[in-house]
Amino acid sequence: MEEKELTPQEEYALLRTRLQKETGFTEAEIAEVDKAFRLAADVHSAQLRYSGQPYIIHPIAVANILIDLGMDAQSIEAALLHDTVEDTDVTLAQLRAEFGEEVAALVDGVTKLGKVPLATKEEFQAENIRKMLLAMYRDIRVIIIKLADRLHNMRTLGFMAPQKRRDIALETLEIYAPIAHRLGIRTAKEELEDLAIRFLDPIAYADIEKSLDLMSRSRSEFLEETKAQISARIATVVKDPKIDGRIKSVHGIYRKMYMQNKNFDQIYDIYAIRIIVDSVIDCYNCLGVIHDMFRPMPGRFKDYISTPKPNMYQSLHTTVLGRDGIPFEVQIRTWEMHRTAEFGIAAHWKYKLGIKGKSNLDERLAWIRQMLDDQKESGDVQELVRAIKSDLIPEDVFVFTPRGDVINLPSGATVIDFAYAIHTAVGHKMVGAKVDGRIVPLDYQVKTGEIVEVLTSSQIGKGPSRDWLSIAKTSSARNKIRSWFKHEKRDENIAEGKAEIEREFRRNFIRLDEEGYDRFIRNLAVRQRFDSVDDFYAAIGFGGVSVIRLMPYIKEEYNKNYRPQEPAEPVQELKASPRSGGRDGVTVEGVDNVLIKFSRCCNPLPGDDIIGFITRGHGVSVHKRDCPNVPADPTTCAEPERWVRVSWNQNVKKEFQATLQITALSRIGLMADISMQLANMRVNINEISSREAKDGRSTIYMTITVSNVEHLKNVIARIEKVDGVLSVER
Repeated sequence: MEEKELTPQEEYALLRTRLQKETGFTEAEIAEVDKAFRLAADVHSAQLRYSGQPYIIHPIAVANILIDLGMDAQSIEAALLHDTVEDTDVTLAQLRAEFGEEVAALVDGVTKLGKVPLATKEEFQAENIRKMLLAMYRDIRVIIIKLADRLHNMRTLGFMAPQKRRDIALETLEIYAPIAHRLGIRTAKEELEDLAIRFLDPIAYADIEKSLDLMSRSRSEFLEETKAQISARIATVVKDPKIDGRIKSVHGIYRKMYMQNKNFDQIYDIYAIRIIVDSVIDCYNCLGVIHDMFRPMPGRFKDYISTPKPNMYQSLHTTVLGRDGIPFEVQIRTWEMHRTAEFGIAAHWKYKLGIKGKSNLDERLAWIRQMLDDQKESGDVQELVRAIKSDLIPEDVFVFTPRGDVINLPSGATVIDFAYAIHTAVGHKMVGAKVDGRIVPLDYQVKTGEIVEVLTSSQIGKGPSRDWLSIAKTSSARNKIRSWFKHEKRDENIAEGKAEIEREFRRNFIRLDEEGYDRFIRNLAVRQRFDSVDDFYAAIGFGGVSVIRLMPYIKEEYNKNYRPQEPAEPVQELKASPRSGGRDGVTVEGVDNVLIKFSRCCNPLPGDDIIGFITRGHGVSVHKRDCPNVPADPTTCAEPERWVRVSWNQNVKKEFQATLQITALSRIGLMADISMQLANMRVNINEISSREAKDGRSTIYMTITVSNVEHLKNVIARIEKVDGVLSVER
């Protein structure tokens, strides 16, 4: 029989019963929660979710998740009200007057930015995350409410459009699950990850679920038998141990199968036994018993009690071989460690520590302040998103200094990251590194248990290399490197930034006269919130701003406001002819005897997909269809009638010019070898220039004469064979 859907009032009645039985809230606190529900139910009354349910069902569900996490009354009130400011006419001032500053601040923290004019969707996402991090640094309950909100949205994501589902699932996997991990809220982290994979890779998700279902009966038997076997032995060593069995999360299995290229049978910790005892001594005693009962697998023991994870997780982990050679993981921890492992930062409220543990909270939230400081230094708000993706990933490595101090780094971190994690000055003075006594390259990725020694130089003026930006894994290290270049090499940064933007302009056929160029760059600098053009160039030079990321906006702005306009003459009338003719190798559909010119912005060649533009008094200008000056859909642009169909004539016998950009390793004789190849193919060089970069590479710009696209492809293939040539682009 189908279960009846409850009304919002019935759902809230169940929530209120939980408040009375499970939370220990006072009557006055419950009355405030009632008031929050009444306001939220009233202002959301006309709104529905994608599922067709009344919208108020969502805030009630978020409040229920917060009860599971043991959050306080103000958090429950904020959960019920969290969408009122964003989606209704309720204001923060109104919430402040009715519920107090604390609740209003929590609601404000989880409310997205208003309609602020931002260049890209990524920038909008980054600004929202920055706002959330600032709010959670002031009050950690903000992010706990946001995680509960995201968790319920993920549970109901199936009602949204497919692309929207994928976008939200990806953001959840890359942003919210790592934050839940760093805060130690395991239950939220694992469910968010599993739900994200369900929508991002449904086939793999179904495959893993099927594999787990096939072994469900044998799995239950194995776990029960193993638990009974361990319990009988452990009971003789420690008092009242609690022994549980569990299965690894779908996302955990997915990562190992699809990211480490393993089969389902090669994953050794699908099964896990958890032993919870009263003291740390009992943990190590239990470990001895487990290793006596089962054969431990080499390299699979981790002591997170003596070396806690950054989210304060503590446990002993060991993988052993059980019955019939089946491997399983054993986790051993105390009750206090278990509470931290399950609820993380939320345990402060669930176990009534609340804000009393403020000093401990400040210590555990230092990473938030570090991220915000790094972003402020870099000036790039999207650095926050990159930092979360790189620095908060679940896999960590624990590396030792020669003095025995433990440095925690994300998996894949290099010795450069290690140096900057010790101290900024150590990173800046680094000239090399030793791992376990042997010299290693700077891109060496450190592993758990290794002893790393940083070799430094006291030479004045010594500093990091620009290459380190591509080697460093952590956002923190990259920001410190950029900061050094920002403050120590300003003139060099300005020159480097100017050269880079000019290079990208040439690559994208953006041509401006001197006055237009200066105006365009000034406007671009202002749009990116820089006080001067030199500051903008410097930011590009030290890596704080990526020109490639800005190019979509730059092209749009150029085409809209700066592209050279034709003389203000009447549009040339093209008279239709009963036959189709063509001049200069191109036919304009239905038109004969019209002046044809080939656009220099893209230099079309026979074989390219082309389109024509009726100029003012100068015939038809022919462009490549993918030219940056051609609208994506000419029929919807401002003057669609000026775009006409054109095609290449058969047996075109005409020579055309094409410009190539050649990137190569600098060496003596390079230009001569390239010229020799072209001479052998009887290809004429019309124009040539080169520029040498600081990384030992040269960029050569060459305009040559060819007959068509196939001819050009053959020329490019021949140039690519020249020793030292890295790439050739048209």
